[in-house]
Amino acid sequence: MRIAIIGATGLVGREMLTVLEERNFKITELYAVASESSVGKTIRFKDHEIRVIGMEKAISLKPDFALFSAGGSTSLEWAPKFAEVGTTVIDNSSAWRMDENVPLVVPEVNLESAEGGSRIIANPNCSTIQLVVALKPLHDAFKLKRVVISTYQSVSGTGKAAMLQLEEEENGKTASAPAYNYPIHRNCIPHCDVFLDNGYTKEEMKLVHETRKILGVPDLKITATAVRVPVDGGHSESVNVSFEKAATVEDIRWLLSKAEGVVLQDDLESNLYPMPLLAHKKDDVFVGRIRKDESAENTFNLWIVADNLRKGAATNAVQILEKLTEKWVN
Repeated sequence: MRIAIIGATGLVGREMLTVLEERNFKITELYAVASESSVGKTIRFKDHEIRVIGMEKAISLKPDFALFSAGGSTSLEWAPKFAEVGTTVIDNSSAWRMDENVPLVVPEVNLESAEGGSRIIANPNCSTIQLVVALKPLHDAFKLKRVVISTYQSVSGTGKAAMLQLEEEENGKTASAPAYNYPIHRNCIPHCDVFLDNGYTKEEMKLVHETRKILGVPDLKITATAVRVPVDGGHSESVNVSFEKAATVEDIRWLLSKAEGVVLQDDLESNLYPMPLLAHKKDDVFVGRIRKDESAENTFNLWIVADNLRKGAATNAVQILEKLTEKWVN
């Protein structure tokens, strides 16, 4: 099994390597791939030093699978070239997510969409992944009618520059190369990604379009507000969901307690509820604060948290890889 990690020196690329190592994924050859400026450097994997190579070299090696985390423009240019030599690409960027010919996959939700032989498979946006993992069992049981989401997204979702900005501001310094238009320390910024003509941000519309595609409900009523908060890692979501069929809080708790990839943390007497601190370096989606919305019929509130670099990116891609290779090997 020959695996290439595209963008191996970045935040998500390094996390992919960590997840592969933790899960003891069987690899014959591992290729660490990055931009020309990083070629020749080394990264560590399972007590081995792996030398970074460039794109052309990686394509010539014809890996079985390539996990991409190098940005949308890179994926648009290079993913088809890998696919042409027989490599199956699992892409973490937004480049292919809404392409009707490319499956958008969360293994616990719609793995079957990845089994049609497509050479390019898209990994959803981090905030979408944790949302649909929690919503899928509820949709199956009660049929979603409307979803309202407010996100509280960590700076790691923006990247290294944003993490450095928060660190510098926490230490009383002015950010040397700020990632945001405003300070993030002791602040919340209701601006994730760029603004679109409809007044929503691109991040907010990703939640709308990707959730519809993954759940297979193209007319689902869904709206979102995405906010950046001064947290190092871990995205949180306040979700208000209305169902077509009758449900109770007890029904929802029971379904989520049995759902694949979900950890129920909902014990108010013990002050147990999901938080980024509890989700750090974990691969599950945590759900709590489940309660009936007393202002609307058959409507409930959920609080959903996950590590955005793990389940929101690297782990989901590796899980797709694991599922596909199980079938491939068999």
